Amino acid sequence: MKKVSAVLLTFGLVVSLSSGLSAEAKTSVAKVKTYKNCTEMHKDYKGGVSRAKNVRNKGGKTRYKPHVSKALYDANKKSDRDKDLIACEQ
Repeated sequence: MKKVSAVLLTFGLVVSLSSGLSAEAKTSVAKVKTYKNCTEMHKDYKGGVSRAKNVRNKGGKTRYKPHVSKALYDANKKSDRDKDLIACEQ
């Protein structure tokens, strides 16, 4: 009887934790901001937004280092004209 109750308690904890994590993941996705153009993005991120930290700029030397955020880049992918995985680099 003790083993059955321990298994049920463990199962209940796993289910409650997994549902809490998925709610947090949905909340963090909803907070990603989409910018109308690069001028707006440069107010918050002077160097633009990079999809990954190992991405290199195709256009040459830039003045500022880009902020790294996969979710933010994906939301503003339209602003990456040269398709080098850095949106609005400067």
